Amino acid sequence: MEIKKYAAIDIGSNAVRLLIANIIIKKNKEPLYRKASLVRVPIRLGADSFVKGAVSDANIKRMIDAMNAFKLLMKVNGVEKFKACATSAIREAENGKEVVKKINKKTGILIDIIDGKKEAAIIASTDLNELIESDQSYLYVDVGGGSTEFTIFSKGKIINSKSFKMGTVRLINNPKGVNKLIFKDVEQWIKLSTKGLKNLSLIGSGGNINKIFKMSDRPLGRPLSYIYIKAHYEFLKQMSYNERIVELGLNPDRADVIIPATKIYLNAMKWSGATKIYVPKIGLADGIIKGLHLGKFD
Repeated sequence: MEIKKYAAIDIGSNAVRLLIANIIIKKNKEPLYRKASLVRVPIRLGADSFVKGAVSDANIKRMIDAMNAFKLLMKVNGVEKFKACATSAIREAENGKEVVKKINKKTGILIDIIDGKKEAAIIASTDLNELIESDQSYLYVDVGGGSTEFTIFSKGKIINSKSFKMGTVRLINNPKGVNKLIFKDVEQWIKLSTKGLKNLSLIGSGGNINKIFKMSDRPLGRPLSYIYIKAHYEFLKQMSYNERIVELGLNPDRADVIIPATKIYLNAMKWSGATKIYVPKIGLADGIIKGLHLGKFD
């Protein structure tokens, strides 16, 4: 048996994450991916990028500090290989490329700015074999701070995927009229893309749906129902921002974005006709780890 240790840095619109994972390799068997450590830093780059158009000097400094801290954590954990990817906040910032160069100069960490299509492909490559049944259809929904990636699986294969500029940070900072337009576009795409797929279920990923699942006390692997998600959405909306922090124990950077995130999952279920949503703990960072092991980023 051989054990490798790889890491992924996911630079999102609401937070920056470092995932360290063990890859367990046995002869004549599929490799096992096991999370060893996850560190999340609430640097809301989307609040800069989507409102002001550029990443602020203050957040550039925070990013440099975070990357230096991640370097030390990877060193003491014995990480052999890592990759850093930035998504919509850096991608859309006027100074995104300049930020990446500055971070590389100060920390030695090279950040790959990926587009929505590549982000969706990396997320879709995560190990869903234990969840996806070959005779069923699924709509995979990954809600981030700046964008949401949708991937449709049917009979064990990807049949369609698309990334939309509909993320939680973007939604709370954009005018309501803009939000209505993007929701309409997503509704049309989902209805058209899932037409004819019977008994479709959702697969949800992202920090917000993980939190909702944890709050449900549902056993791991069991789905949440449409009725539960709808009731939970109404419950969250009735509480103030402060109440969601104090009474539900949500982090300040989670207490506001969890409402638009829940709305996205709820609408995706409604438009696709899904009555249940599965919540495996996977996302972009997991896809990066798998890609590193398979040599996709060499």
